[in-house]
Amino acid sequence: MEQKKTIGFVFVDKFADWEFGLLSGSAVDWFGARTFALSPSTGGPVKSIGGLKLMPDRGVAPEDNGDLDAVAVIGAETWPSEDAPDIAPLLSTTLARGGIVGGICGGTLALARAGLFEGRKHTSNGAGWIESKIGTYPGSSLYQDVPHAVRDAHIVSAPGSAPGTFTTNFLEALYPEKAAHVAEMREFIAREYRLDNAQG
Repeated sequence: MEQKKTIGFVFVDKFADWEFGLLSGSAVDWFGARTFALSPSTGGPVKSIGGLKLMPDRGVAPEDNGDLDAVAVIGAETWPSEDAPDIAPLLSTTLARGGIVGGICGGTLALARAGLFEGRKHTSNGAGWIESKIGTYPGSSLYQDVPHAVRDAHIVSAPGSAPGTFTTNFLEALYPEKAAHVAEMREFIAREYRLDNAQG
């Protein structure tokens, strides 16, 4: 029997409702993954931008998350602040054991702070956006100013407007043996955006 992959989703207060559902839902339903909600705020729920409350399953300590095959850091209005939580130990240890680490929108700031973009192509919410929030960071010269997710080996990054390609790039990294399955999913997601199907 195939071992299920385990993905930890990192949420902080004012997380973006639209950035994780496609990945979490398809990872479980299409690929049989296990998912856990992680947050530095383990004493109670974290609230989304849309006002919904989510109760984390775990904290972000590396010793509590040794079973994770991947970590997805979900964007939030909290990440740009100077008192944003430091999750570098979780990200670095996951990557060091061969896991996948992804960040979307403000979640890319956590990856940049952890130094994970050094020597790796990456993207976020536009050229200069990361520097405007946290200043100079390792790997800034490899920023890709594109509207879709970017994957460089085990690191996946995306602007907040690209949850679709964040999902497919993340799953492709996590399930390289299922590239054909991911391609089907990419085609499924793309249908909505075809110009020949546009209405009005």
